[in-house]
Amino acid sequence: MSIELIRVPVDALDAFVVQAFEAMGVAPDEARLCANGLMQSELRCLPGQGQGVRRLPTYHKRISNGWIIPGAPFEVLKETPALALVDAHNGLGSAVAQKGMDLAVSKAKQCGVGTVVVRNSTHYGSSGVPVRRALKQGCIGVAFTNAGPEMAPWGGIDGRVGTNPWGIAAPTGGDFPVVLDIAITTAGKGMMLWYDREGKKMPLDWAITPDGEETDNPTAALKGALLGIGGHKGYGLAMMTDVLTGVIAGAGFGLAPYANPAKQDVSHTFIALDIDWFMPLETFCARMDDFIAEIKTSKVRPGFSEILVPGEVDFRREQAYLASGAQLDSVIFDELAALATELGIAFPFAREVVE
Repeated sequence: MSIELIRVPVDALDAFVVQAFEAMGVAPDEARLCANGLMQSELRCLPGQGQGVRRLPTYHKRISNGWIIPGAPFEVLKETPALALVDAHNGLGSAVAQKGMDLAVSKAKQCGVGTVVVRNSTHYGSSGVPVRRALKQGCIGVAFTNAGPEMAPWGGIDGRVGTNPWGIAAPTGGDFPVVLDIAITTAGKGMMLWYDREGKKMPLDWAITPDGEETDNPTAALKGALLGIGGHKGYGLAMMTDVLTGVIAGAGFGLAPYANPAKQDVSHTFIALDIDWFMPLETFCARMDDFIAEIKTSKVRPGFSEILVPGEVDFRREQAYLASGAQLDSVIFDELAALATELGIAFPFAREVVE
C-alpha cells in the first residue's frame, strides 16, 4: 500500500518549524539552529529514515516533560587550543551539535585540527548537519554520536550498541560537497516501519527476530535487534564509536543512552580539519574533483545506471524539494497540524497530495 505524501512549500515549512520551537519556549537563536537541523534532514533524508520535521512532536513532549532543557548551558569543562570537553546539560541536541562543530572549527583554525567531545546531550538528528557546517569555514567535518542499544553484537541476539551514526563532509569544486551521513546499522527502525506500512518485505540483513533468526518481515523485525553494516565489521565500528563518544566523555555507553527518558545520556565527538593548514583550499577542491572523476570512470554493474559519490543522492533530493516543495508523510502532516493547534500557532498548509 502506497504511503500518501503531502507537498509543502519549503520556506513556509522552515518558518513554521522556527515558530513551533519558539512556542515550546525555545529562544529565537536556538530555535533557528534546531530548525536548521530539522530542515536539512527533511530535505536530504528519505522520509522513512525518521529524521526531519517529524521530530517536532517528540521534541515538544520531551521539552514539556523537562527531559530536554532549552537554553541549557553549553559548558566547556576543560580545553586546550585543540581540544575541548563540553557538558551539554540535557540541552537540545541539534543546537548542541552545531555549537560543538563551531567550537571544533575555531580550534582547527588555530591548530590545524580541533576536537570537541560532548557529554550529557540529547538526540542531535542527522550527522550530516554539523559536518556540513564545517564546510562553510573551509574545513573537513567529522561527527560521531552514540545512541540507544538497538544493534546486536556480532553473534548475539540482544541490543547492546546503538546505530551510532557517523558524518564526514569534504568540500569539492563542483555543485555539491561529498557528505557521508550514515548509521552503522544496515537500516533503522524508521525504514522498517515504512516497509511495514507499505506491506513490503525488507532485506534479510536489516534485523533479526527476538529469537535471533533472520527475517524479511518488518513486523517481526521491529521486535528484535538491528544488524550492523558488513556483519561483524559494523558491530565493531559501532562499539568503537561508543568508545570515541560515551566512554571517552566519561558518560553513558552501550545500554545507558536513552535508558532514562529524563536523561538521554548521549555523547558526541566533533572533529574539524582546517584544509588551509595542509594546502590551499582551491588545491584541495581540485584534487577532490579529480578523485570524483576517477571514481565515476568505473564501469557500471548490471542493475545500476550510474556511479554516485556520498551525498550526491541527498543533494539531488534537496534540490528537487527546494524547487517543488518538501514531501511530508500524510501521517506526519496531520501530527504537525495537531501540534500547531496545541501550541496555538497557525498551520498554513493546504493538503496538496503528491501524485
